[in-house]
Amino acid sequence: MDLTAFRSSLDGPEPPVATGPLRALWYEAKGDWRRAHEIVQDDNGPEAAWVHAYLHRVEGDLSNARYWYGQAEKPASKVPLQEEWAAIVKALLAGA
Repeated sequence: MDLTAFRSSLDGPEPPVATGPLRALWYEAKGDWRRAHEIVQDDNGPEAAWVHAYLHRVEGDLSNARYWYGQAEKPASKVPLQEEWAAIVKALLAGA
């Protein structure tokens, strides 16, 4: 699967992937921030921490986002949110 296919799946009723971080990004893109956050908040992996950081950035909680970027060992992002979302999706799909 690539970014275009992942974006196209947003028209469907269920995420096309099983991994938590990608599912979280799918739900966030569908407007369900709360469900996305629930998926990653108890996952201790670095991918989940990266998505967790992004979600707090979406929320506007930049100090919490910085904490999660640190947990993911990623620099705090300053690019537009949609650009970051796409970059994370691409990276996670490449690693899947």
